[in-house]
Amino acid sequence: MEFTIFQLISIAAVGAVGSILVNRGVAVFNDGLRPIMPEYLEGRITRKELAAASFALSFGLIVGFGIPLSIGAVIIIAHSILLACDIIGIWTPDNRKGVILSGVIGAIYSIGVCLGLQFVVDVFNQLPVNFLDSLSLVGNPIIIAFTVFPSVAVGYQHGLKKAVSTAVITLIGYLLFAKFGSFTVASYDISLSPEGMALLVGMLMMVYYAAKVKGGEESTNADLVNIFAERVNKIKKNRWLLALMGGLVALVSAELILAVDAMPQALINQGKYTEGAIATFARAIGFIPLVFSTAIVTGVYGLAGTTLVFVVGLIFRDIPILAFVVGAAVMYAEVMLLSVVTKSMDKLPGVREMGEHIRTSLADVLGMAILVGSAMASEQIAPGIGFFWVMGFYLINRMAKKPLVELAVGPVAVIILGILVNVLHLIGLW
Repeated sequence: MEFTIFQLISIAAVGAVGSILVNRGVAVFNDGLRPIMPEYLEGRITRKELAAASFALSFGLIVGFGIPLSIGAVIIIAHSILLACDIIGIWTPDNRKGVILSGVIGAIYSIGVCLGLQFVVDVFNQLPVNFLDSLSLVGNPIIIAFTVFPSVAVGYQHGLKKAVSTAVITLIGYLLFAKFGSFTVASYDISLSPEGMALLVGMLMMVYYAAKVKGGEESTNADLVNIFAERVNKIKKNRWLLALMGGLVALVSAELILAVDAMPQALINQGKYTEGAIATFARAIGFIPLVFSTAIVTGVYGLAGTTLVFVVGLIFRDIPILAFVVGAAVMYAEVMLLSVVTKSMDKLPGVREMGEHIRTSLADVLGMAILVGSAMASEQIAPGIGFFWVMGFYLINRMAKKPLVELAVGPVAVIILGILVNVLHLIGLW
């Protein structure tokens, strides 16, 4: 993972602007932190209490999920940077000096993560038992496992029969594109990814079933927009700062510095950029209802918006400057259409509810895929005890008073096992 000067400047800008937006109470990355922000902004809790909440919600995901999965990868998981912006922005003072300080610390931290991860990789490469190649196996199951998430989402929303039918059609799509997905048209060789096309088939089924759900006379979202009009206007007043942040996130996505989550990261690590864009788009669909509705109620937007700006970056990865411009335009459009899109969800209640089921199914599939991948990686590092190590680590972690985030357990177990094997090698027991 080598970084150019321009890339380091780009990621520093993301960290700086992101931390400033959090410091000013305009946006945060952690969805769990967003509902707490108005409590501080309206004087019901202190800055110290808000800082403690931000640290509790974000620190574990940074050190236990974002950074371990980013070690040795082609691209860093966004949580490593953007969740830290939440902590930095809130822990710095709520005044003009705090704005400057948050920007400076955010920039330094972001550069430090990039260079620090490279340093860790260099150190691991010097170990007598190099386990970096094995560590890459953690993400391998994610690529094919991801295609099943639409079926799981359909099952949560519509029941077993439709889940099975979606899974069967997705599998048929995979087999057909694996067999007939490579062909030549007008002397051009075209190769369609079976995983990407199967995912697309599953997503179409998911949207089809959701769109068939009939709406009633409810106007839940429209009521929210009317009740919290002042908070919506607060977000719109900061549209240019948010657009700048959207452009910067799209830029670092195009430069293959940040991926929105572990699923697209695994695809990008394999050079499957189109599939990574599809996976990112699918994730964004699931987060649109959540981000928009919580933004309206709280008056605080997302640092990466609905995360569609990451899709923009992957689409325009060959022209990063264009990715910046389009990403800024997408974020600006999100903010200005906040009320319109949210109200329109009342007309398609099935699609609105689909977002929650997408997020749940993504977490389920991702968690299982990472656990399986971690077990495979550990078994390659230490044949015979790898599965024992990961499964034991995972189940015992559940009993801890302060357990690691479950998504992080597998990768952390792999890294600890790799270090332990090297220690045993040095003392002659391995």
